[in-house]
Amino acid sequence: MEGVMEENTERGTSVAVKGEAAIKPEFLTTKEKFHDLIDSEWQGCKGETTGESDTPEEVKDTSVGEPEPKRVKLDPEEEKKVEKTDRKRFRGQNKSRPHTKPTTYEEKRLCLSVIQKRECTFGDKCTFYHDVAAYMASKPADIGERCYLYETFGKCEYGLTCRFSKEHTTPDFQTTEKEDLVKAFEGRTLTKNNLSKDLQFRLRKRSVAFKKSEEYLKTLSNNKDKKRHHGNANQAEVCASEGSADPKDENVAADKQLNTDPDNPPPVKTLGPLTDADVTKLRPCEKKQVDFRDKLYLAPLTTCGNLPFRRVCKRFGVDITCGEMAMCTNLLQGHQSEWALLKRHESEDLFGVQVEGCFPDTMTRCAELINTYADVDFVDINSGCPIDLVYKKGGGCGLMTRTRKFEQIIKGMNHVLDVPLTVKIRTGVQEKSSIAHKLIPEMKTWGVSMITLHGRSREQRYTKLADWDYINTCAELASPIPLFGNGDILSYEDAVKARETGVSGIMIARGALIKPWIFTEIKENRHWDISSSERLDILKDFTNYGLEHWGSDTRGVEKTRKFMLEWLSFMCRYIPVGLLERMPQKINERPPYYMGRNYLESLMASQNVGDWIRISEMLLGPVPKNFIFLPKHKANAYK
Repeated sequence: MEGVMEENTERGTSVAVKGEAAIKPEFLTTKEKFHDLIDSEWQGCKGETTGESDTPEEVKDTSVGEPEPKRVKLDPEEEKKVEKTDRKRFRGQNKSRPHTKPTTYEEKRLCLSVIQKRECTFGDKCTFYHDVAAYMASKPADIGERCYLYETFGKCEYGLTCRFSKEHTTPDFQTTEKEDLVKAFEGRTLTKNNLSKDLQFRLRKRSVAFKKSEEYLKTLSNNKDKKRHHGNANQAEVCASEGSADPKDENVAADKQLNTDPDNPPPVKTLGPLTDADVTKLRPCEKKQVDFRDKLYLAPLTTCGNLPFRRVCKRFGVDITCGEMAMCTNLLQGHQSEWALLKRHESEDLFGVQVEGCFPDTMTRCAELINTYADVDFVDINSGCPIDLVYKKGGGCGLMTRTRKFEQIIKGMNHVLDVPLTVKIRTGVQEKSSIAHKLIPEMKTWGVSMITLHGRSREQRYTKLADWDYINTCAELASPIPLFGNGDILSYEDAVKARETGVSGIMIARGALIKPWIFTEIKENRHWDISSSERLDILKDFTNYGLEHWGSDTRGVEKTRKFMLEWLSFMCRYIPVGLLERMPQKINERPPYYMGRNYLESLMASQNVGDWIRISEMLLGPVPKNFIFLPKHKANAYK
């Protein structure tokens, strides 16, 4: 123990170190000792089960190493001395990370015609296997004895290509079914909002009618013509009375600034609070009514495969779920990958979809398309997205500075929707120039049913704590419309403090990625000292949901693995409650090197990519020889 404490003192790791979580001294260790133990025990486990003493080559090759230790925030004077490139080293996304196509994981696939027992339409030109025996000889070994799809639904639609096929395949390569389970699920649709081939064809041919949208867009056009005509008729009179230049030039200049300079937002008129009667007028009685208040809202996350992860969080008590952000133009063009973001599982009882766009015409048509062809409880506009791809074209956070367009988008979408319209925003674009408090009173008159406010600006991203005092101010301005707060919730104590601000509910994002059982903790007002085996069971559930969603063939397995690894890049930041010197863990506190109460707990604490891959191999078998992984997000959460 004394040796450990001396080493901790030497490397500056103790409960007093700034920016680090306070862990009981008996669990603290050094980086070298941590990895020595992880590697030695893993090799021992592999040797016991396979007779090998070395780490498999594929694990060695796929590890891209551990990120550099996260830098403690420096004093202002010292901060100025740090190079700009060093400060941005771990910010944003790994945009140049390697991308491996799913086709590279299989040299040659089994032709779909063989699986569906029909004649191949490509004939001799088909490059896939038609000889089942030859395919089975070249297919990688099964990764488990039990097929989740077969055990749950009575049949596996992936048949011979399934990586668990031995359970439902006879020696002569025929697939079997469990008739009782097949009948139980017959005619039942577990996942809704699938894009049909007919709708996709009509969207691509632009033959889908948008009657309600055209009605609204026509009024916009008429109003624009009236204003132009009125302005021309009174142009000379206005110029003479005010002694100003041509007002048309001023309007053009204002529009130009509004559209091309989103960092300089125009002043927003502030209105008084609406009464309940006024809100009822904004939301017609035929529109579906949703009670958002006092609920836990899982943010639309793109990190770890949204639908399977949402199902995990539903197990732990989340109330509101939402599909990850979809581009409205891609939805209108019938992109299959974009429509996949709208999918809804039957377990989601209060579900919405989130869309992004910057023009009234496309956003209004997109809303009508969703209203007609998707089963949702609400539609959310993401006007808080900070990424450059969205912001620079005027969408995401850019909408907050383009109030004229924003108003037209909200009113247009509200006109065509039969469900509530919600909006997610940030405090503003610039860190020292918050504008949400000016925009919220305006949004109340536009017909928004609920507002979610992330307590940071676009400039801040995740580098500073969320401003809950500002969120409280905005919640008072939004009343009686519900406003949800978002930012830095990692424990039930954080949630209690957040609810004291007067918000109608809270949205949880990174906190759910780090510990998805946070919803149970909040509802039961307790800290859960969850065991490593329970955490592995959660990953096992995610694996099963992923195989159900993406497939149990090689492609589906590797896609499930990819999203699991993305999730583990967040989950490794969790520190077990029983190891903490003081509770709760804060989201901006980085974990020091520590040893868990057992090997699995230590393995789950590793921030080494190779160790995440080892965890995935426990559930999804060995990675392919050409497999490589780099996390989507860089490690900037603690700065």
